[in-house]
Amino acid sequence: MSEWIYGKNSVKAALETSKRIQCLYVDDKNKDLVDLAIKQKIRYKMVTKPVLDKMVSGLHQGVVCEVLDYPLYELDIILREVHKEYPILVALDGIEDPHNLGAILRIADATGVDGILLPKNRSVGLSGTVAKVSTGAIEYVKVCEVTNLASTLEVLKKKGFWIVALELTQNAVSYTSMKYDMPLVLVVGSEGKGVSRLVLERSDFQVKLPMVGHVNSLNASVSCGIMLYEIIKYRKE
Repeated sequence: MSEWIYGKNSVKAALETSKRIQCLYVDDKNKDLVDLAIKQKIRYKMVTKPVLDKMVSGLHQGVVCEVLDYPLYELDIILREVHKEYPILVALDGIEDPHNLGAILRIADATGVDGILLPKNRSVGLSGTVAKVSTGAIEYVKVCEVTNLASTLEVLKKKGFWIVALELTQNAVSYTSMKYDMPLVLVVGSEGKGVSRLVLERSDFQVKLPMVGHVNSLNASVSCGIMLYEIIKYRKE
């Protein structure tokens, strides 16, 4: 199976790092990407904008790339390749919007997250839209698809991870009052349903973001970004 990715940043990242590329379709305004394809010995075809418009529905910027399905990693492989004292994993519970997942991948790459956990069911998967929004981060961040997120968290707890759920509960504390010098899994739920009950029961801590306006929630990727940068800030102090 193959996927279509499009947009200059996403395609450039794929050309530089991926061995899954089947063919690059590009117009005459993107000579730099043609040069990169030649350098990487990747097959390419010069096409017109109308041809590209028929291939994808999004803003392609004159370039579309056919790639094999994005790889998924086993949890054991992700953990084996972690070489720092306090690793960070992000577990996404019920995220169904590909734009949210793409933005979270971009944040995860920027903050050095070691892996993303996605439930096999009721969750968005890796796709061309996700790749486009991630601006190439999809090529660098390891993603693990799990059958049962709650059970996976139990496995990680036994391996020394602490589970921190971003959810407004009676026991939730301010995100700035937590100590983050530990291997941890940050759990982020969907905007509508939040973190599910079974997953929340596996958490060691619940944290909340201050909300002083008229809305009671933030976009999932925004919330995830605030949390990850707070963790980085705490660990550098």
